[in-house]
Amino acid sequence: MENEKQNLNKNPLQEWGKGPWWKPAFEIFSEISTWIAVPIILAVIGGKALDAHYNTKPWFFIGCVVLSFMISSVGLVRSMKKYADKIKNEEKEKEKEKEK
Repeated sequence: MENEKQNLNKNPLQEWGKGPWWKPAFEIFSEISTWIAVPIILAVIGGKALDAHYNTKPWFFIGCVVLSFMISSVGLVRSMKKYADKIKNEEKEKEKEKEK
């Protein structure tokens, strides 16, 4: 009975990083934001610079933005898959603990 109370009081998100309850959420938010923002910013800066250098306005800019979208999409899918696997593994561990 006491073990059940302890399990109910545990926050599953707190087990990820063994820290504050908000740490896993902030970790996911920062990783996803990075996958969105960094490629786009680099594409905008790089595309404009290449267009200015080669006088090909707006082709390098458009190409870089499309490439950054693809890079962001792949990064987002990989990150989400990683976190989904973490959640599945935690659920399996909890089920094993319940069976004992």
